[in-house]
Amino acid sequence: METPIERYEIRQARMTIDDRDAFLRMIQGIARLYSIHIVCFDADKMAGRDHAEAAIQHAQRSFFSGKPISNSFEMEALLFAAGSRQCQVAALFGIQEGENTMFVCSYPVNENVWKDLSHHMHFVEEKCDDMTPDKEARLVSLFSITQEELEVVGRDRIKDLILERIALLYVNR
Repeated sequence: METPIERYEIRQARMTIDDRDAFLRMIQGIARLYSIHIVCFDADKMAGRDHAEAAIQHAQRSFFSGKPISNSFEMEALLFAAGSRQCQVAALFGIQEGENTMFVCSYPVNENVWKDLSHHMHFVEEKCDDMTPDKEARLVSLFSITQEELEVVGRDRIKDLILERIALLYVNR
């Protein structure tokens, strides 16, 4: 695979997944074809595009340092997205069966990947960064954000608390 200095690209997509394992095999096949990594993040569990970018950047540093947490770049990115060392927790941040709104990352950038992926998912322009009350509650629960933390920093800084947890995972590995 490529070196960590390569650029990545993140796009937003929507799709319905009937068979998660078959979808993952298809994604892995496209990734192998182009010698790249494809990471799909569940946008409903992400604090916006900045969260996906932070996960990819920390995964690059960690995975190519020679001391990764996991044995694949894709899982490394999901672990950082989750702010956890547990693969079962990280898997919650990837695709699920049913309706999916995703941040899809190609690392490194390869335009052919997007053409191939467009046969399996619908890329969208609208932002998946909206922080609805439901999403806020889900993120507070997923990242174990306490009431005290929210009182200190304010509810409008939930994304900052999550990005801090991701950074701490890298520091504390």
